[in-house]
Amino acid sequence: MPKVKKSLHKIYIFGNPLVEEDTLAVLVGKQLQKKFPQIEFKHIDPTEEEIQEQEITILDVAQNIEKVTLIENIDQLELGPRVSLHDFDVTFALKLLKKIGSIQKVKIIAIPMKYSLEKACKEVEPYVHLTLKK
Repeated sequence: MPKVKKSLHKIYIFGNPLVEEDTLAVLVGKQLQKKFPQIEFKHIDPTEEEIQEQEITILDVAQNIEKVTLIENIDQLELGPRVSLHDFDVTFALKLLKKIGSIQKVKIIAIPMKYSLEKACKEVEPYVHLTLKK
């Protein structure tokens, strides 16, 4: 039986494909997977799945940014208001994982929520190239 080559590079994709304003990162990941077969673009729910790596790269949409932005310090992220467990958000999950030592370093490739798929792919691509250089 042939061995499947494990990808050395992985980009986690956050986003809910069922919520229109939260699908862009998922669509960008699918497009870029075709261009970068040596990278595993893995769609996950960070509040439900365990991340195994100490250093991770994430692709997600973000509010209040005007262009694709690389965030390398999760302390820059704002915690949203939480009224119930339903409001448990990605920022809180990442900060908690870092605090308990599950992850050490996080890079987030943040895409403005209102971008077109074409524009998002074009602006995300240089950051994907940086992932290959690590």
